[in-house]
Amino acid sequence: MLRAFSTAAYAFGAGARHIYLVGGVDEALALKRSVPGALAMGEDGGRRVAGFDFANSPTEVARADLKDRVIVLRTSAGTQGVIAATGARRLWCAGLANASATAAAVRDAGLGAPAYVITGWGGAASDSGADDLATAELIERARLGQPLRAAETARLVATSEEAARTLAIGEGHVHPEDVDHAVAVDAFAFAMEVARTPIGLRLDRVDRHDRVDRHDRHDGGDRVDRVDPA
Repeated sequence: MLRAFSTAAYAFGAGARHIYLVGGVDEALALKRSVPGALAMGEDGGRRVAGFDFANSPTEVARADLKDRVIVLRTSAGTQGVIAATGARRLWCAGLANASATAAAVRDAGLGAPAYVITGWGGAASDSGADDLATAELIERARLGQPLRAAETARLVATSEEAARTLAIGEGHVHPEDVDHAVAVDAFAFAMEVARTPIGLRLDRVDRHDRVDRHDRHDGGDRVDRVDPA
């Protein structure tokens, strides 16, 4: 949740058309070069990457004009979780900023209870992934129609060691307002779903009125749906 798919949500909010998710820095730069007009955003070890247009910063992309732009996103945890979820029939990416919309999309898919992918920081810290877990728990409450406890969850994430570690990376790599943007529960009313395409995994903004058509494009199978709240 801090910060990959919070950043992705704000990029869609700023007008981005598609976001491609990749695992490596070189892969991101190569895809950026191959897609006319594409921009790269993300981080390596939490830090801005040379050749990327944006850091992994929801604040930075929220202030950009991304109308109809194609984005390539690479992060050290969030995009890695998506790439690893090879058994998922359908796969959504989420943060607190689009939590209820994600819950509604999962519920409307009619596939039953989802699996939540908790990616975390990837380090040795005992509470790594606490932000992802809190987000997943809120999404599940929303899916089940239970009280969100939005303020409590936002406060938990904002005051977590995960948030402190993120902000400590420093200016130029993390904006001081990134955590504030990330914990804005339900800032957006769209879900974000992964599509498998010939050039890679593409994250799409899916508004509620688009969901029926998108569901019809998925073939059958016994794989479960997954939610990555990175």
